[in-house]
Amino acid sequence: MTPPSLPARASARGMTLVELAVVCAVAAVLAGLAWPSWRSSVLKAGRGDAVEALMRLELAQARHRTLHGLYASDLAALHGVPQPFSTQGRYRVALEATDAEGWQASATALPGGPQAADSDCLRLTMEVRQGFTSVGPNARCWNR
Repeated sequence: MTPPSLPARASARGMTLVELAVVCAVAAVLAGLAWPSWRSSVLKAGRGDAVEALMRLELAQARHRTLHGLYASDLAALHGVPQPFSTQGRYRVALEATDAEGWQASATALPGGPQAADSDCLRLTMEVRQGFTSVGPNARCWNR
């Protein structure tokens, strides 16, 4: 008795061009849906560079005031503060105003840099007045 024969090439059938096109289309749609969320997460993570730079500036200003009785009016007078760029180089840090009551600083995303697409949070600010700190432009930019 001989075994039953299989139809020729029935088990060796591969994907057709139409099936391959459908798989590619589905993958493209999924990637298109995931891209904005992924990009938003990357930009949010990149803001940490500005937050860290401004918080280091705040600590350095407090240390300077303790040692000298007033706030520094120049970044060069502060130790431990990246000048004039943040640690990862995504932002330019600037000390904008200083007086006896406090100071104001900003971290601005570099044009053409990785944070340039972060339109809502291109410029993060920190202001200290009479010992109270306020941040801008909003708490969302500070990941709070």
